[in-house]
Amino acid sequence: MFTIDAHLDLSMNAMEWNRDLRNTVFEIREREIGLSDKPDRAKGTVAFPELRKGNVGLVVATQIARYVAPNNPLPGWASPEQAWAQTQGQVAWYQAMEACGEMVQINDLASLEKHLALWSDTTIPNEQKAIGYILSLEGADSIVTVDHVAKAHEYGLRAIGPAHYGPGRYAQGTDATGGLGPHGRDLLKEMERLNIILDATHLCDDSFWEALDHFHGNIWASHNLCRSLVNHNRQFSDEQIKELINRGAVIGGALDAWMMVPNWVRGVSTPENMNCNLEVMLDHLDHICQIAGNANHIGIGSDLDGAFGKEQSPYDLETIADLQKIPDMLRKRGYSKEDIEKVMHGNWLRFLRNAWK
Repeated sequence: MFTIDAHLDLSMNAMEWNRDLRNTVFEIREREIGLSDKPDRAKGTVAFPELRKGNVGLVVATQIARYVAPNNPLPGWASPEQAWAQTQGQVAWYQAMEACGEMVQINDLASLEKHLALWSDTTIPNEQKAIGYILSLEGADSIVTVDHVAKAHEYGLRAIGPAHYGPGRYAQGTDATGGLGPHGRDLLKEMERLNIILDATHLCDDSFWEALDHFHGNIWASHNLCRSLVNHNRQFSDEQIKELINRGAVIGGALDAWMMVPNWVRGVSTPENMNCNLEVMLDHLDHICQIAGNANHIGIGSDLDGAFGKEQSPYDLETIADLQKIPDMLRKRGYSKEDIEKVMHGNWLRFLRNAWK
């Protein structure tokens, strides 16, 4: 089944992990044997051949570069200008992948419909189809000034998550507290003017509620799960989920194990000993469906290889191609064919068509 994944850090993997995503996952793993600079070396799950094998023809692909003030212990860049330059390198990588036919940018309704027609043509093998990508910025620290939003929109940026982890220049993220402040509100105003989607993922509670009070455009949550199942501020409370539903949002189910199961201990827990499999992610999506009363607000936003690999992914997922196990799992849970299609691609498509009409 045609599948949309609403959150993949492809350029980060290519640029910072030095992975040539044109190779298979298994070739990339073999090349990384013996490397120890990253905890997920030789454990990656995402590459272009596996995306095509899994019929994942459209993704939301990120730029990401955090600014860190002198007292911020998180990894990142020492100035917004450096962070901006890093994101421009990531844009250059996407453009290079377009030039060699691996990817194609999807940035409006016409390009979306053209791409869907290509991927629905079963006479053309997936190996000959470019993977569509919608460009998103995870954390807005690299937006040097609000004027830079228009510059980014010109090269195709269509979604922004104002914060990532910790304190940010425009909003506060996971594990932080506090609101947007005037710069964050100015960012939202410019995003709304340019019809850029607000990605509510990673906003701390204070910033989440303030953002929704001030932003009147299109909102989604590309990769998130439920706080009532795993009690952490990274997750959405039921009240936040209800508000997102009221705003017409779609929430993408993430596959980072620590978000999926409670009491995960990084570097100690394993997917097997924590019984973390794909069904657990569906438990979270089921919970959102129970709040909504329908299956109209859930999708996939896997975040696979988002600075983790198989050591922190569901044990029944070898590569991203295994997302194709999900339709049968949903069928066994009693989901209708129509609702399964909504989860795999339909809800994201409805959202995009409405946002870009």
